[in-house]
Amino acid sequence: MRLALEEARAAASPAGTAGGGPADVPVGAVILDPAGTVVARGRNRREADGDPTAHAEIVAIRAAAKAAGQWRLDGWTVVVTLEPCTMCAGAICAARLGRLVFGAPDPRAGAVGSLWDVVRDPRVAPWPEVIGGVLAAESLDVIRTFFSERR
Repeated sequence: MRLALEEARAAASPAGTAGGGPADVPVGAVILDPAGTVVARGRNRREADGDPTAHAEIVAIRAAAKAAGQWRLDGWTVVVTLEPCTMCAGAICAARLGRLVFGAPDPRAGAVGSLWDVVRDPRVAPWPEVIGGVLAAESLDVIRTFFSERR
């Protein structure tokens, strides 16, 4: 989770974006292979890339699939600082990731128990193991700080 938090902080920094453009909401993700090796990292890049799908999880999943040479990430783990939205929860299931670890819950858009529970919906399979609340306070603090500095 600490590596995902590093990615989140980098997303919030205009210096971390292409050409020093607008900062992204600080969400970070890492993906580990079954041996526990970090294979991919991602951070929100919607502002940096002008891409509404460039959430941290999607960026990391794309990089992991490229590293694996296939889209099936059976037995792999995604670690993300904020509870995934519906798009990202669906992508986690579609990639067949075996485990999802997240930091802070997202009561406004969370799709892993807060508003919806996409990853444990009986109509969606396979279901990843879910571990929530890991370094939740620190993950939430990064987001709160980001928004308080912009208000």
